[in-house]
Amino acid sequence: MPRTRTIPDAQVFAIIQRLLEQGGEKAVSFGSVAKASGLAPPTLVQRYGSVEGMIRAARHAAWDALEHRTVQAIAATADKGPQGLLKAIGPFDAGSIASDLRHPDLAQRANGWRMGVETALALRLGAGVKARERAALLFAAWQGQGLWAAGGKSAFRLKDAVKRLT
Repeated sequence: MPRTRTIPDAQVFAIIQRLLEQGGEKAVSFGSVAKASGLAPPTLVQRYGSVEGMIRAARHAAWDALEHRTVQAIAATADKGPQGLLKAIGPFDAGSIASDLRHPDLAQRANGWRMGVETALALRLGAGVKARERAALLFAAWQGQGLWAAGGKSAFRLKDAVKRLT
């Protein structure tokens, strides 16, 4: 009897993320993930229940990583300005975030993350309502830059937005 192959969820999730980036949700199936991971399709069914469950688990893992990275960036840049914070958070997959907004539980995570980043930005921009408004505008500009960066180099520079809003 052959030995069953064990691959950690994190490795399976990385494969799913790659497939999502290359071809969207239609590129993810038990067959495509099985082929890329070497796991048998029934193993994936047993682990995740459905293709949607498998994708959702991978997206939650991606949110876990982004939230962890954000908490670390907020702590590491406490003495820096808003641009330092956003650079420390680093790259994010704006397309995946936009896609996640269709799913209530993932949208809730996205909104919680946005609120956390905006709060950290507001603390770096001053106090009161004006700081919160500038933080929301800066967050939107940063997200927009990330979304459109996939289409090619943008003339927009984050530091220009920071200068105009501070």
